Amino acid sequence: MARHSHWASIRIKKGALDKKRGKIFTKHARLIEVAARQGGGDPVMNASLRLAIENARYENMPRENIDRAIKKGTGELKGGEIQEVSYEGYGPGGFALVIDTLTDNKNRTNQALRMALQKNGGTLGEAGCTSFMFEVKGELNVKKKGGVDEDEIEIIDAGAQDIAETEDGFIVYTAATDFGKVKKALEAKGYVITGAQLIKSPKNLVEITDAATAKKVLELMDALDEEEDVANVAANFDIPENLVS
Repeated sequence: MARHSHWASIRIKKGALDKKRGKIFTKHARLIEVAARQGGGDPVMNASLRLAIENARYENMPRENIDRAIKKGTGELKGGEIQEVSYEGYGPGGFALVIDTLTDNKNRTNQALRMALQKNGGTLGEAGCTSFMFEVKGELNVKKKGGVDEDEIEIIDAGAQDIAETEDGFIVYTAATDFGKVKKALEAKGYVITGAQLIKSPKNLVEITDAATAKKVLELMDALDEEEDVANVAANFDIPENLVS
């Protein structure tokens, strides 16, 4: 099975403790708006919009917020145009970063990210400096249904490439082309999906071996998570369990 950054399980643990609902709703509204602008406001005909709405509902985003975001995307409501912009760089210990943002002001976002990286031992790089170190995969958050062994067998049979166990479920990784098929297969088997997205998965990992660097890495990831325009962060570091706690 493919290797994945330990950040995947770290962020699940943290998410249960310190989710900022306002930021979460803002992120989902922007994703819905962009999807509606690119493919139209009908989720039946627009698969990207359908997935964005599903993810917003997983987070209990109110229906009126979803409808408002769709109307902004289709132009029925006025507002600043949201753009998808990706930034690349490096973190403490030399690990690679790709930071996906949803912004209505690229200059503001660029400045904020540059400052967050500089303050936490990272650097912003040129376009293309790290993106080749990642590949697109599907990521599903799945709740446990039965015993762990039985669940894992069923999930692999559904077409998953890799599985990481979390406290109450699994993070399931798929090939990008199999993402929708695996999601449907798991739902047909009775699994509850609580999140579904395409991610940038690292091809290789940079091992973080000392506590001081591990602390800096996690502080940087927290700082990036605080930025309102940041939608997703792909990173290729791996931190042993004993350096996280």
